[in-house]
Amino acid sequence: MIKVMQLSKRKVISKTPNQFFNFLYQLVADIRNPREAESLLKDLLKPVELKMVARRLAVVYWLDQNRSYNEIKKGLSVSTATVATLAKQLKEKKGFAIALEKIKAEEWAGRWAQKISHKFKIRP
Repeated sequence: MIKVMQLSKRKVISKTPNQFFNFLYQLVADIRNPREAESLLKDLLKPVELKMVARRLAVVYWLDQNRSYNEIKKGLSVSTATVATLAKQLKEKKGFAIALEKIKAEEWAGRWAQKISHKFKIRP
């Protein structure tokens, strides 16, 4: 059985939640490399939560690659409702567009690095 953390119904000082959101946003902005990101995310999220976040990003990536809902559903083991929800968010929200832009830039850089190393016979 998966236990889900629940938010307390007790009131917290109103400034506190915003302060911690700001800490989180700044922390994410300050991450310098994939190793730091992995360490933070693995400490911050349970394995099932991390898998869920990664899967959501994969759905958005595949949507951007024009894969069909059915292909995404089968390939990533998600529901059609999840795909539809994320497709809507992709159109309406900025965060996924930013993520996709960064993923595409990384893919482009990787392709060019491979071409350059092949052209000049550079070995890693």
